[in-house]
Amino acid sequence: MARRVGYHVNRPGRRHGDDDVQIPIAADLKSTPGTPTRDNEITYYTREYPLESVAVEHSASSLWALDVREDAAPETAELYRKHQSEIEPVVEWLKSTRYMEPTADPAPGKDVTEAIRDKARELGYGEVGFTNFDRRYIYKSKREYVRAELKHAICLAVEQDYIATQSLPSLDAEEAHGEAHMKQAEMAKELMEFIHSLGYPAQVWGPTWHFGPMIPLFVQAGLGQLGVNGQLLSPHFGSRARLQVITTNALITHDRPVDYGVTKFCELCHICSMRCPGRAINQNKVWFRGVEKSKLDFRRCRPVMTRYSGCGVCMKVCPVQRYGLPEVMKYYVETGRVIGKNSDNLEGYSLPDKGYFPPGRLPKFEAGFFDMPMGRSEDLVMDEYRERVQELNGDDGREALWDEFRTKLDDALQKRDIPVDMGMDLGG
Repeated sequence: MARRVGYHVNRPGRRHGDDDVQIPIAADLKSTPGTPTRDNEITYYTREYPLESVAVEHSASSLWALDVREDAAPETAELYRKHQSEIEPVVEWLKSTRYMEPTADPAPGKDVTEAIRDKARELGYGEVGFTNFDRRYIYKSKREYVRAELKHAICLAVEQDYIATQSLPSLDAEEAHGEAHMKQAEMAKELMEFIHSLGYPAQVWGPTWHFGPMIPLFVQAGLGQLGVNGQLLSPHFGSRARLQVITTNALITHDRPVDYGVTKFCELCHICSMRCPGRAINQNKVWFRGVEKSKLDFRRCRPVMTRYSGCGVCMKVCPVQRYGLPEVMKYYVETGRVIGKNSDNLEGYSLPDKGYFPPGRLPKFEAGFFDMPMGRSEDLVMDEYRERVQELNGDDGREALWDEFRTKLDDALQKRDIPVDMGMDLGG
């Protein structure tokens, strides 16, 4: 049944130079602009339980993933090693941006928002927005790297290749993921030069080297909303958006959150949660650290990602990713239905050793598939050392065991500084 249009959202075209688009939002999809949050809870958790990177908090699973992937998906493991060698100099450049200074003096009182937006779009960024750099989202381990005087966030999204993404999970899609990272790096260097030429300092975050979760800033900048799949659903390319933030103290005007109808649309869609191979996406929303969201079960996600080229089924089957928000919302207004739902075109996917899974059918995994160490790698190494010490008789072998422990601990800590998964944040 057709729906009444409640309002329209106007957005710049998908690419620089394209005409603006008007997105019709059905009246029954109207919700809170951005993402429902409880500001006091966000502040409380930030103060009492600071955010930390998965690469730190769950580094034990990172070590596990490195070993398991070698056997389960050797081609993917080789691709990740190649990407690691390519991204290492990029990460070093990212770290160095906090020391860089402007190359000119700023024009007094001149707002440079649109100058930066136009330059970013000209370089190839698909989405550009401006907001406050909310320090509550900084990982504990990254606080020492953040330039405190840079109060504004320039939110930048690069589109991952469309065709490759539709083949998820696949090596082609992971290659496209890596290519998007390298594209981000190239464009960021040019945009940094431009911001410096305007007379302002800046610091770049991403790819791979991130200050913390970026999605909250993108939502605040009006560049999309949080989807049930835990990803930013941006207007033109949904969760294919690869995110990057540049912080600065340039004179800019902040954008505002937008209600694209995504929050309520996801509640009636739920394709991602129904099609997830690991059943890792909870359909029922919860309040977590002050944000209302469908909480992802990391323990059921990473084992699938590790063995199946980063998985990404939740991205592949999202209609906003596949068709774009304008088409998704137009179809819903006209029919009251979710475009592509229950179709092989949208929902079908294959896993290399298990075959094809059409709508309504999910893979089954053997016992032990989801067994994975949790917590920090150093704790895992320490527990192993403690058990082996208890097995010793007297002092025999204690010195050799101590040397082995120190070697394993150093190795575990060093591996926080490598991208274990394509796009996973680095811990160090």
